[in-house]
This record gives sequence, C-alpha cells and structure tokens, in this order.
Amino acid sequence: MRKKMFVAVVAGFCLFTGSVTIAQENLRVLGETVDGAPAGEMMSRYLFRQAQGRFEQWRQQYEQRKTPEQIATYQKNLREQFIQAIGGLPERTPLNPKVTGVVARDGYRVEKIIFESQPGCYVTALLFLPDGGRYARPFPGVIVPCGHAGEAKAYEAYQTMGALLALNGIAALVFDPIDQGERSQDLAALPAIWGTSAHTMVGIGSILLGRNTARFEIWDGMRAIDYLQSRPEVDPKRIGCTGNSGGGTQTSYLMALDDRIVAAAPSCYITGFEALLSTIGPQDAEQDIFGQLAFGMDHADYLMMRAPTSILICAATQDFFDIQGTWNTFRYAKRLYTRLGVSERVSLLENDATHNYNQIQRQGAARWLARWLLGVDKEIVEPNIVLLSADEAHCTPDGQVMRLAGARSTYDLNREFEKEQAARRKQLWSTTSQASRLEQVRRLAGVRPLAELPEAEVEMGETVTRGSLRIEKVKVAVEEGLCLSALVFYPRGEPVGRVVLYVHESGKEADAGPGGPIEKLVEAGHTVVAVDVRGTGETQSKAGWGGDLFGSDAKDILTAYLLGRSYVGMRAEDIMICARAIQQRAYSSVDVVAVGHVCVPALHAAALEPGLFGSVRLVRGLVSWADVIEQGQSRNQLVNVVHGALCEYDLPDLAKVLGARLTIEQPVNAMGL
Repeated sequence: MRKKMFVAVVAGFCLFTGSVTIAQENLRVLGETVDGAPAGEMMSRYLFRQAQGRFEQWRQQYEQRKTPEQIATYQKNLREQFIQAIGGLPERTPLNPKVTGVVARDGYRVEKIIFESQPGCYVTALLFLPDGGRYARPFPGVIVPCGHAGEAKAYEAYQTMGALLALNGIAALVFDPIDQGERSQDLAALPAIWGTSAHTMVGIGSILLGRNTARFEIWDGMRAIDYLQSRPEVDPKRIGCTGNSGGGTQTSYLMALDDRIVAAAPSCYITGFEALLSTIGPQDAEQDIFGQLAFGMDHADYLMMRAPTSILICAATQDFFDIQGTWNTFRYAKRLYTRLGVSERVSLLENDATHNYNQIQRQGAARWLARWLLGVDKEIVEPNIVLLSADEAHCTPDGQVMRLAGARSTYDLNREFEKEQAARRKQLWSTTSQASRLEQVRRLAGVRPLAELPEAEVEMGETVTRGSLRIEKVKVAVEEGLCLSALVFYPRGEPVGRVVLYVHESGKEADAGPGGPIEKLVEAGHTVVAVDVRGTGETQSKAGWGGDLFGSDAKDILTAYLLGRSYVGMRAEDIMICARAIQQRAYSSVDVVAVGHVCVPALHAAALEPGLFGSVRLVRGLVSWADVIEQGQSRNQLVNVVHGALCEYDLPDLAKVLGARLTIEQPVNAMGL
C-alpha cells in the first residue's frame, strides 16, 4: 500500500494498485478489524480513551482535597455545575396536595396522595404513616423514589420498603417517577414506550433545550420533600431518602443536591464511570449528565458532594452495575469522609445477589435510616407485608395523571420552553451578526475551526471495476484512533463535472449499487467521494441497546455526551477534513450530498466553513429540531442532538446561511416521515 492524497486521482492522475471485476466486487475498505478490534467498536474504543484521560484528571484533583475548606469549595462548585448541566431547577409553586384515599394496615396507614411538582404536573404517591400510638410524633420522613418497574409505587419491593419504614417509626413517601405507574407522559405511546425508553425519549428533546430528564426527576423528589415537610406528623429536620436502581439514581442525585436530606441509602446504582464504560456502558438519559466527565463529576462525587451526610451504599455482588466500581467509589468516599473526621457516616452493604431491592437490601437501608434519623441502632427484620392491590394503590380515578383536568406532561413543559426559545432565537438572529451567531453554533456543537483540524492521512487501496466504472478504496485517518473508509468513483474519460462528497446515514455503500444515485452522478461526469463518517457504514456500532428508537450506537452517543461532545460536531469535522483534502488537490470547492441523519452534521459543516463547499444537497434530512420538541415522540434522533442548541439556533437558521447553494429534498419530521 502507498500513501497519497486520494484527490490526486481527481485531478486526472490514476494509479492502479490492483483491480477486481464486478463479479468479485467487495466494497469494504477497513476489513473486519481496526487496530485489532472489530471495526464497529472503533468509536467505543476512541471515546473510552478520551474518558481515561478524564478519569486520571479526576484522580489527581481528588488527591488535592485535603482540608475542610478545600472540600467545601469543591462541594459548592461541583453542585453548581451539576445544576447548570441539567438546565437549572424550576421555581417553587403551590403543591396543591390532595389525599384521595386511605388504606388501613396493622401498625400503619397508607394515604394516597397527588401533588403538583409544577403547575399541572401531577405526582402520585403513597404516604406510609406509622401508628401514632406506637411512636411519638413528629416522625422522621423518608422519600422513596421508585426504580424502573412498570407498577412503580405499587411494585412489591417499593410498597414493602415504605411499610417497613412505617413499622419502625419513620414516615415514608413512595412516589411514581415520570412514565411509570400512574405517570405515563404520553398515553398514545403505551404500552410500547415506558420506563427507560420513555425517559430517553423525553431526554432527546430535553437535551436540545439544555436540559436533562434528570431535571424533572430531581425536581419531583425535591417537591416530595416539600410535601413531607408540610405534614404535621413529620419532623422537617429529619429527612432521608432511599431508592433502588433508577430510584438509586434519583437518590444519588437528591442526596448530592438537597441539603435537607440528612441520611440516604442508594441501592443498586452506585459504581463508577470507568467501570461502567468498561462493562455495560451508559444507560438511559437521566443517568447521563452533559459533560460530567469533562467537568469532573463521577459516582463518588454524588457521595462526597454532601459529606458529612450519612450515606449507606447498598450493592449487589452480581449486579450489572459493576461491583468493583462500587468498591472503588466507596474507597474514595471513605477517605474523604475520614479527612473530615466522620468516617462512620459512609458505609457499604454488599449483598450476594443480583440487581434488585431484596429483603436484605431493604432491611439494611431501614436500619441505616433508623440509626441516623431516630438515633436507634437495632436489628430490623422485615415481617410479612400485606400489599395494596393495584386498585388500592391508585391515586387517580382511572390510573393515569394525564387524564386529570389541566394535566401537563414533561413533553408539554419542553414545548412551552421551546416556544420561549424560538422567540429568543428569532430576535438573536435578527439583531446580532451572523458571524457571532455562527460562533455560538460552533461552540455548542463542538466544531473546531478548520485551521485547528488535523490533516487527513490517506492510504489508497485496490481498485474495483464495474463495467467501465472505476471505484478506488481509500482509508482516511482523521485523528488518532479514527479511520474513515471511503470509495472514489471515477467517471469515464476526463471528469467534466465537479467533485461530490457523498455521505449517507447507512454508509458509503448504501447508494453505491449499480444504477444507484452515486452512479448517476458519475454518469453525469462528476467524481464522487463516498465516505463513512465516524460511526456509519463499516464503523457503525451494533452493540448498543438503542434499537429502532435511538439507534444501535446509543451507548457511544451517550459516552460522547458525558464527555461534553456531540456526534453532530464530530461528524461535521469529518466532513470538513475530507472536503479540505479534496479541495487541496481539486483546487475548487466541493459539492456535498448528504442522506438521512448525516444531513445535520453536513449542514453544520457547510454553514461553518462555507469556503470549502459549493452546492449542498440534503436528502431526507430532519426538517428542524423544533419539530422534535413538538412531536414529543421521535425515531433515531439521539444521534442528532446538540446540548442546548435550541437556546441559540435551529437547523433552518443554518439553512438560511447557505442561501441558494442549499437544496433540500424530501425533508422528514422527527418520526422520519
């Protein structure tokens, strides 16, 4: 193999490095592996290497926190960054609580509660209150956010946790998260989309608005504390929190951010991002905060941000959340608590079990909360609990808050906020210079100026002949650890058209078949360079959980999100690097054709570096990000998100920058229709 700029051929000079006929046609360029690993793992490996640098930086910064003053400064700064990363918190509004029913049990009673975390945003909850004859009022109060069970607060483990606390003198408010229990946010999406899928669906629109699904969950939890504190039976100064799995996530966030929580027991969640990325990878949207690896917030920080708050990590040996990561995180927290002289306030319960909120976990959490909220350290044994039936656990008339008068969903909240931002965008683009607007685009999408991008390193491969058509295989290294595959299609005789850079969401081969769109361009005299931008074609990840809703590369996209990067920005840079390489040899601007979701990065590249490009044709590209918000439901749009973009610009704003050079064909909405 020899190295040269592949566009030297575009200039009319062609060297053959071997030729095969169409009967043997194989357009694969990279082979099955890249640097000894499957090509589909290229982005995972690349992003993990970037993350490793952040993990090392985190460890160095941790070792610098020795004194109480240094720790206090760290806590304040990190909590501010956390809140900023989720888009801030709403203002407190009236809870308007209602008790819709009461169920009596031996030793406690259960009140069915509805309150509004925001106006019209109804939260359904079960309040487990101890028997006043057995325990003196006011009782400590504990909120129990639920994990990803469809029944949510009615699920056996969560009901049992509430009852166990009540039987031991602690009031417990067990509440439904969004898209579980009685809080489905889009009834039309049931039963296909709920829980983790629904949280990520909400997350796509939220990200575009500079928010996160976690913002809604955190605020529900904080308002649940407000409600507990409003009850005369509850001591407002003795508040705790415990939850499992997704509820463990919520507990971790709440104990980090809410000063009113004096004791907590997150279960089956705490590990560490180094362990997480090495095993199952990032999970649904609320578990991934924008840029948190970049600004230095790992799982250990959820524990340390509130030191000396009393925290018990409940963990399971066989959990899919890596237990070694849990122990590493615990050690960091224990050392920091020791530096503060309160090592006894953080502990770990490891249960030889799989991922669940089983009896041992519940009893351990109850004992921990009793120790720090009641001042009682005793063995707590869970008795047989008579559960509420599904009907008994319902707080609403027919089991769904969205059927209540005036109900607003998280999608509605995002729609309202987007309308505010649309008015702001219109003013910004009409009153400030285009150059300043584009600098904001560059900053948000994470697209470096062309002068800062590395030069492409190009390696030519074999030439395939298809009749009189010549197709040359090319490897394009755009960054250390990142290699793109490309095909150069040459017209018969001297080229009479322009050079076309062709990118497709499914990769370079999607439109490369006989008689297809690329051949037609070549027949018209154009030289076509079809490129797999990172994560497409040969390097498309197939190991993710995203499926048809979010794409098989969801894990990689969310890893990039944790690092503060967008696939839109990274792919735009790929397009720019390839276009520059072509321009350097063809001595003219490059026309671009983009098909599918890669239209979004192509539009960014052309708008930010107009000198590189001639005409731009977008086929079946997303009509606008605002449509993602309006539709609520979407298909395969996670790859297109840029955090906070709609606070500054939308895709039509970039389209206007290109003017008559841009052609849009068959635009699609958020559902791909």
